Parts: sequence; C-alpha cells; structure tokens
Amino acid sequence: MNVLIIRQLCRSFREGVRVHRVLDQADAHVAGGEAVAVIGRSGSGKSTLLNLISGIDRADSGTVEIDGRDVTALIEPQRTLFRRARIGFVYQFFNLLPTLDVEENVRLALELNGVRGAEARQRSAAMLTEVGLGDRLHGAVDALSGGEQQRVAIARALVHEPTLLLADEPTGNLDEETAQQVLPVLFSITRARGATLLVVTHDEALARSADRVLELRDGQLHEAADSHSSGRRAAAR
Repeated sequence: MNVLIIRQLCRSFREGVRVHRVLDQADAHVAGGEAVAVIGRSGSGKSTLLNLISGIDRADSGTVEIDGRDVTALIEPQRTLFRRARIGFVYQFFNLLPTLDVEENVRLALELNGVRGAEARQRSAAMLTEVGLGDRLHGAVDALSGGEQQRVAIARALVHEPTLLLADEPTGNLDEETAQQVLPVLFSITRARGATLLVVTHDEALARSADRVLELRDGQLHEAADSHSSGRRAAAR
C-alpha cells in the first residue's frame, strides 16, 4: 500500500518578471515502510517538495495524498493538525529548544498531540533510550555533540509515531564520521517504528542506504538508474 502519492504536482515562483517553475507535474509514490532518498542539484526544488508534501507550502496544482488523505485539499488549520499528528521532521540544523532539556525537547512532540504527564515522560524516555541517549535525559541540549543533537531530533520526530518521516539533509551539518554513526540510527529506528521515510540529501552514503532513489530534475521526479538494485539490497537486509 502506498503511504505517499504525488500526482501532477506543480509549483512556481516569480523572480522579477520571470516565472521559475520548480516542480512541473511531478509524480511519485512511496510504499508503506519504504525509505526513499531524493537527490538533485542545489536549487532543484528538493526542500520545496518537502514543504508541499507536509502542507507548509501550497502547490499551484496537483495533489499530495498521505495515507489516503489529500493534504492539498485541507485548509491551513487542518493541515497544521494533520502535519502535527501524522508527519515527523528531521532537519539539517537540529532545531532543538535550548531552554528545554533533552527529554523535554522530545516530550514536546507528544504534548502538542495531547499526550501529557507520566505517559509522555515514559514514551520520550523510551525513545531516547532507543537512540542511545537514555543516560542524557535531563542534560542541556547545547552540551551535546552534533551527532547527539541529531539523535535527539530523530527521537523527537518519531516519538509520536508518525506515518511519514520527512528528513531534509539530515547529515548536512555533520562531519563524515559522525554522519556514519547517525545514519544507522535514522534508518533502523524508522524501520523499527514502521514509519515511511522520505529523505532529501546530497550525501551519497545516505542515498545508498535507502530502498529507492529518486532524482528531482527539470521539475520532475525520476527513478535513479541504480534505484532498483538499491531496493533489492535493502529488501535483502
């Protein structure tokens, strides 16, 4: 079953008198539990694509369906609630709140979805233990290394058990060695939780870890040449 279906998606931006079409009738589907990487040159529209999928931005035309729900048909308050409940985000810059400790940063995602008190504390602590930070629950986030902060961000993105996890250059702010430590966490925890992952990246190692690779080129999503062999390797793991 496809968790994400993109149909004929279009988005343009005006630059002075010129209209720049970033997405031009883009189509794609992502199956439940699948991990798909999106690659493409800088400025090709990868982040715009994530914003359209999540409903942060509005498409000029076309549709985005997540779990059978047409996100493009929702009004803004509905999109906000849907995004909060069904989508998780991991960013290049970790976007942690320095005024909250590690566990509180993760718990916030639960509280925004109405889960509070002991249950929220237990679930956030369990999630942090799963990503290897069970001994840092009440530490300050700015005392963590970059790799540890990204683990907190992954825990926060998945603690409310979203259907879809969107990751925008999740290793872009990490050195190569740290990225190699974080990547297995991102993929293994996402798979363990049964979530579907769509990750935008320039990181070749990250793309190779995905089940499939899509290239955003000339406003459209194309299956990368070695994507099927990547998927077979992932299925064999």
